[in-house]
Formats: sequence, structure tokens, C-alpha cells
Amino acid sequence: MESIKKYIAEFIGTLVLVLFACGTAVVAGCSTANTDIAYLITALAFGFVIFAMAYSIGNVSGCHINPAVSIAMLIDGRMSVKDFFGYIVAQFAGATAGAALIGVFLGFDTVTVNGESVANGFGANGLFEGNIWLSLLVEVVLTFVFVFVILSVTSKPEYSSIAGLVIGLTLILVHILGIHFTGTSVNPARSFGPALFAGGDTLKNVWVFIVAPLVGGAAAALMHKFFKADKKAA
Repeated sequence: MESIKKYIAEFIGTLVLVLFACGTAVVAGCSTANTDIAYLITALAFGFVIFAMAYSIGNVSGCHINPAVSIAMLIDGRMSVKDFFGYIVAQFAGATAGAALIGVFLGFDTVTVNGESVANGFGANGLFEGNIWLSLLVEVVLTFVFVFVILSVTSKPEYSSIAGLVIGLTLILVHILGIHFTGTSVNPARSFGPALFAGGDTLKNVWVFIVAPLVGGAAAALMHKFFKADKKAA
């Protein structure tokens, strides 16, 4: 029963992340080409969702709501293989449900932004200037930083009261830089749900935003373990 509660919490948390953060990107008309108020509002939305979810489901599942975080926790020895796969299924299902709700609320084909009708992109990610390798690199680096902070701040009991705040602020930070390049994924589930409904090249290239965050998350876990081992040796 405890595992089921964790999986449900991860489903809800990831649904909320996609619905409110990716949904904000859609209604605000956020564009990778324009560093405007919509750009900043979108970055803030992702961070605010983490604030809210960390302090509501954090005590149930740890509030991963991100396969890149889960794989890092698995490598760091903080979760079982069984729970890892349970979390992954719940996260991808939650992201898909969140993207579906964006379509229900705003329309699956077009949305109205600033009085104009435009295609609903569901807040999906895209390659930077069509460059797969640069997009992979950007996402690996952004995810590494994000997940490394998560592992570090959650490993210290004395930081438990502010962990959600630190993680949320870090997610805002990586979005402020990353939106310009790829829209910022750092989360395979967050990318998959919107891409599934956006279709086309977005869905064709979604593997980039699944692979890169997983690599970045794994690298962050290995670096975190290296630092822990170094401290023990000292």
C-alpha cells in the first residue's frame, strides 16, 4: 500500500507540473526566440510547481516527479529497483494526463495567444536550431546541475525545511537559461507528455529529451557519490 501511495503521488505531481507549468508556457505565448515577460513567467511557473509539490507530496514519495531525479536516487542507493520502475510509469502517465488536460482546457489544435490563433504546442521541447548534438549537450548540462543540487540538498537533514525552496529556485535558474535553447526539459516525462499531443517533429525528436536528462541525472548521481566517498576517506 505504501508503494501505491508513492506512485499515486508521483502521478499527481507530474500531472500538476505539466498542466500548470507547460500550460503556462502555452497561455503566455512563451517562445525560445523572445526573452520577454512570457519567458520569465514560464520559468517561474516551473519553480512554483516544485515549491507546491515538494511541500505537499514530498513526505509521501520524495516528490521526484522526474525520471532523471529517480534514476539519480536509484544510483545513489535511496530507492529500490521496484520503486524506480513504479515511479517511472507513474511519472510518464501523469505527464501524459497533464498534457491531455492542456488540450481539453485550451484546444488540441489551436489556442488564442494575445488575440491571435496559433497552433497548440503543449509547451513541448524542441531542438536548438535543429542541432541534435548541441541540444543533447545543453540538456545534459542543465539536468546535471539541477539533479546535483537536489541530491546535495536532500542529503542533509538540516536542510529539509528549505529543500523544496532551493530545488524550486534551481529549476527556475535552469529554465531562465535553457528556454532559449530547447524550451528546457531536464525531465523525460515532462517532455514526453506534451510531445505525444504536439506530434510531428516534436514527437520525432522527443528521444533527445528523454536520453539527455537521464544521462545528466546519472552523471550527477555519480559525481555526488564521488564527493561522498571523498569525504569519508578524509
